[in-house]
Formats: sequence, C-alpha cells, structure tokens
Amino acid sequence: MKILITRSNPISPDPRVEKVGRALIAAGYSVNVIGWDRDGSLPQQDILDGISIQRLPIRAKYGRGLGNLPQLMKWQWGLWRWLIQHRQEYDVIHACDFDTILPAIWMKTFFAKRVIYDIFDFYADHLRATPAVIKIIIRRLDLWAIGRVDALILADDSRIAQVASSKPRLIAVIYNSPEDFRVEFSNGDSSKTVNLRLVYVGLLQIERGLLQMLMVLKNHPEWCLELAGFGGDEAEILALATNLPNVNWHGRVSYEQALQLSAKADVLFATYDPAIPNHKYSSPNKIFEAMMLGKPIIVAAGTNMDRIVAESNSGCIVTYGDIPALEETLQSLAADPELVRKLGENARMAYETRYHWALMSQRLTELYEKVLR
Repeated sequence: MKILITRSNPISPDPRVEKVGRALIAAGYSVNVIGWDRDGSLPQQDILDGISIQRLPIRAKYGRGLGNLPQLMKWQWGLWRWLIQHRQEYDVIHACDFDTILPAIWMKTFFAKRVIYDIFDFYADHLRATPAVIKIIIRRLDLWAIGRVDALILADDSRIAQVASSKPRLIAVIYNSPEDFRVEFSNGDSSKTVNLRLVYVGLLQIERGLLQMLMVLKNHPEWCLELAGFGGDEAEILALATNLPNVNWHGRVSYEQALQLSAKADVLFATYDPAIPNHKYSSPNKIFEAMMLGKPIIVAAGTNMDRIVAESNSGCIVTYGDIPALEETLQSLAADPELVRKLGENARMAYETRYHWALMSQRLTELYEKVLR
C-alpha cells in the first residue's frame, strides 16, 4: 500500500512527519510526503530516509494571521490539483492538521482514497490573530471533517475533550515522543563552564515564555541559554536575546542539531501561555525529548504539560508570566545538581515505560491495519 503524508510546512525538518514515515516504511508501506515551502528556497523534490518528499513553492510568511489567507488558499488549490494529478501514486492520505484535510476529503469522496487525519494542533484553537467568527467556522468545518475520515489520530488523550462533539470512526492517541536517540548524543556539558545551561529549540513566539526567560537571564550572567528556531516573533525575541552575552543564538537547526543542543542542557523549558486554548491540551515533542534525553523540564501550569510532568515527577511547574517564580525555580535547580539528576532519571523512566516511540509506532501500525481491513 502507498501512503501519502500531506503537511503544510516544508518538512525541513518535521520530526513527527519523519518518524511517522519511518514507522510506516518499517511496517512495509511505501511513503511519500508533500509539503509547503513558504520561501521557495528548498529543492522541490527530495529523499529522506527512504521517504520521497515533494514541496510546493508558494510564498508566504509565518505568523501573519489573516494576512496569509490568499497564500493559504493558493496552498489549498495547489495541494488539491497535485492530489488529483498524482492520484494513481497513493492509496491512503495521511493528512496532517486542518490545512491539508479538505483536499484529502475531496479525494476520498470522488476517488475512494482512504484518509487518516492526524491532528497535531486543533486548528481553530491554534490561530492567534483571527476574528472569532472565522474561528467558529473553522471549528465547525474541522469537526465535520473528523466525522468524514477513516480514522483520527490525536497527539494526547486530553485532546479527546477538544473534539468531543465530533464523531470519528476510529481514534488513536499517538504521543509526540521521539525515537530513542539518547545513546547517539553526549549527555550533559562535560566542560561545565556555566552554572546552569538552559536550552530552547522551537517556534519563536512570545506566548512560549521566551521573553520572561530572557529577563531572568539578564540578571544571571552565570547561567546560559542555547536558543534556536524560527517563528513569527523571531525579530522581537532576538532584539532582546542578542544583547545578552549569556544567550547563544543558533538560528534554524536540523532535528539532529536540536537534539545535540538539548543533550548538553542541564534543564529544558516549555513555558506556554495557558490563556491560548490550544496550549491547555499541549503535549509538544519538547517534553518527550526531555524524557528521552533524561533531562528535567520546566513547564507552565494549566497547559496539560503540567499534568504529564507532575505524574512522572520529571520537572518543575511554574505560573506562566511569573518572573520571580521562574527565577526562584531556576535558582533551586542551579543550587541542587542532585535534584536535577533525580528529575532527569524520572523523566527517562517515564519515557521507557509509557512514552517510548516504539509503543507509539505500534499504535500507528495497528491503526493502519484496522483502516485497511
């Protein structure tokens, strides 16, 4: 069987898409990916770990809200046309998020393609600067789409409540945990030239607590932050970060480089703003990467990540936006290496027993078997 994964980014990198592709190839499927290259700088065709990647170059910027609507419509049109033109080249569409699902449902309706809908983030709750009426329309369309597909994948069991009014035929929870790369990276900073090394690699948005962390670091030159990624608030964040000598900016990095950076951390953090609806159901790959690497992580209360961290005793929980509380937490970790070690051990244990990618891969292939039967 031939699987086509659809994704509205250039897969450069996209850890979840890549590991899903590898898991399906290991199970005997043929896997292709089509993605959206928003700056047109990448090859239109590529091969990664046996996965054939096709990119549609449609120029657009990140984080512009409705300003990207014309480009989003061009992406939908381009994807729809590509799906029709290449319909003999795939049997199943693995559609990632709402911005690829409608063309996939068209192919299911008129060309009998199977569709598995993989929701990384519930789209209506993920939008930042979008009018409420538009969000309502998108929410209703999304819930309708869930009832039309052959199977639904969610990234956390808490997200079942987020789509409670939908009617999926089959549903599986596949956590966004990484493959087990721990042995491939040096663990910790052997030079230990700083008192506490923090690492953040990911989307650069102010709602992820980055400005607050930078304000704390301004008062603690003995600590260090390794910062990497991209996003809509990159300019604002870098305006503060580049003025701090204890912040090292790495730009946009590969997934392997991201893990190498994280492996050298004492502590990771993912302090998302719980006022954003989607963050209340978040379980991003950062928390599971921390578990895989055996690193403690700091998260914000009320973001679902706090539940995961509390259950595994694998990090610290702070109130989002409370800079003194964040500073106090970091001071306690810097002063107690044994606590850091113990939290890291707990994190690794949670990964091995509950969140290991081998367990998630098995769920994925079992879901495919049910759909294809």
